[in-house]
Amino acid sequence: MPNDTAGVTVTGFKAEVERRGRFRLSDCYQCGKCSAGCPMADYMDYLPHQIVRMCQLGEDSLREKVLRSRTIWLCVSCETCSTRCPKDFNIAHLMDVLREMSLKEGMQHPDSANIIAFHKTFKNSIERTGRLNEFPLAVGYKLRSFDLFSDVMKFPKMLTAGKLRFIPHKIKGMDSIKRIFERCEARTKMKKRGKK
Repeated sequence: MPNDTAGVTVTGFKAEVERRGRFRLSDCYQCGKCSAGCPMADYMDYLPHQIVRMCQLGEDSLREKVLRSRTIWLCVSCETCSTRCPKDFNIAHLMDVLREMSLKEGMQHPDSANIIAFHKTFKNSIERTGRLNEFPLAVGYKLRSFDLFSDVMKFPKMLTAGKLRFIPHKIKGMDSIKRIFERCEARTKMKKRGKK
């Protein structure tokens, strides 16, 4: 097992999080500024600094709590936490790493289904047109989340205000966007092959 700088044995969970994130969890000294400034803190099951602490401890029993937590899915990546951190620890990036691990291991919180649906739809919009197009995003999200009619009355107002384009506009340089997605896909495949 890998060791940290103090010579204390690091468990697999802590080592994996640090390897994936390319940061040192020990940089956080638990001041709590991230949690104090988080706009989503009231809705989380664990505060951001508590998630960091559980990762620092790295115990296998905490791994499941972290990866099944609601907190990692409620993080909106506003980076208030990272901006407020006196140690410049990138907590928003940690949340990205934990979401990726949670998905990979099938441990996502039940409340994350609509959030995952939104992320997939957002990615597809960028992949197809190189930009975010509101109408296809809304339709794709509604179909993926099975939440078809919750805000249907907003549609006419958005339409008359010119907020929705039915035909998405593609950016110039779609070849570059395509290459970015191809590289990401190739890297993901390489990682999967390396784990087998």
